[in-house]
Amino acid sequence: MHMTDNMRVHLSLLQGVPMVDAAGRRIGRLREIAVAPGADSEIVSALIVDKKNGLWGRNGGKLELQAVVPNGVRLTSSGTLQLLDATAVRPFSTAEAFLLLERDLMDQQIIDVHGRKVVRVNDVGLLWSQQESGGAIYTVEVEVGTRGAVRRLLKGFVPKGMVDRIAAHFPSRVIPWKFVDLIEVDPARRVRLKIDHERLARLHPSDIADILEDLAPAQRRAVFTTLDEEVAAEALEEVDPKFQKSLVEALGSEHMADIIEEMDPGAAADLLAELPEDRSEAILEEMEPEERQEVEELLEFRENSAAGRMTTHYVAVPETATVAEAVEALRVFEDDPGTVTELYLTNETGILTGVVPLARLVLAKPETHVQVLANASVVNCNTKAHQKEVAELFDKYNLHALPVIDETHRLVGVVQADHVIAFLRDAE
Repeated sequence: MHMTDNMRVHLSLLQGVPMVDAAGRRIGRLREIAVAPGADSEIVSALIVDKKNGLWGRNGGKLELQAVVPNGVRLTSSGTLQLLDATAVRPFSTAEAFLLLERDLMDQQIIDVHGRKVVRVNDVGLLWSQQESGGAIYTVEVEVGTRGAVRRLLKGFVPKGMVDRIAAHFPSRVIPWKFVDLIEVDPARRVRLKIDHERLARLHPSDIADILEDLAPAQRRAVFTTLDEEVAAEALEEVDPKFQKSLVEALGSEHMADIIEEMDPGAAADLLAELPEDRSEAILEEMEPEERQEVEELLEFRENSAAGRMTTHYVAVPETATVAEAVEALRVFEDDPGTVTELYLTNETGILTGVVPLARLVLAKPETHVQVLANASVVNCNTKAHQKEVAELFDKYNLHALPVIDETHRLVGVVQADHVIAFLRDAE
């Protein structure tokens, strides 16, 4: 092996490798690899070696660990670690603020942002850049596929030289180290590598919900508490109701109120209705008056009614408006514009008089009156309509959204297609 070689090695096969001194005497074996959390976490800070009795000695029979900086060690052609510089060694405690790759990463769940899922770490790939005087070691990737698992399974049963050759026949799936998002929830450990919020926030809310649902409860709460309020609100709407309660319990009432204010009012009301009354009241008290009133009004309706399934976030304009005025109303709509499929027309008393598909609005001239673009008939339902009736209307008329009116025919909300899908999914 040439002393300037760059070698790809794996944590699983390095663990337990003997370390010898310059004379070739065994002085210990590799137990761990430590990296410092932060911007330079790809650089290995130390190799953690246990002492061999009679050479480095033991303290009252207690195993002692030593941290050896990588440039004081080289990997020999026979597969042992050779200590080149005795001054590169110092005592090490597992309480130090390092990420230990075997303890903190192997078999742990991590978020694969690009794969939009939670995966388990089976091995860690390293690059050992050797020089005449030692070298540097870099964490390159984590193995989350079958190959890493096979490598660990074969270790100790198959000669080390054959392990990689056999494992190479199995599919490899890796995540580059810079994309590794660790979930650390054990307060006894000082190492905490935070989730990359920017990459996580770019995922679709449904993907974030899937990730949260795949995690163990403590990890689920740990990830959820790191999300900003808007992202948390969108994800919470997509999370299975049986997980929502535990996520709400992870946060204080004030923080939870900030998240619920970002949610669709209908979804917020559904969530609060499932909480104990004292918890629901505590969150409502922390909400802003306008948002609280919207949610409280929806809480008065039965969950299986149209009103219980509707949102109060929709776009309505006077029936006398022009296309230009309607477009401006869309521009200032504060909720997700992707949920808007049609525009609602009301008279001066708020009574629903027409529905305009968004496609017609886009194609019309600015000076056109929206009333001439409205559908010939308006399909709607009453607030008390049962959700099964709502689903039947969606199916019969192939609707994207259904306006909901009260006893006086005033528009009070809209049931969207995803609300119906959620009901049908719950009914299965």
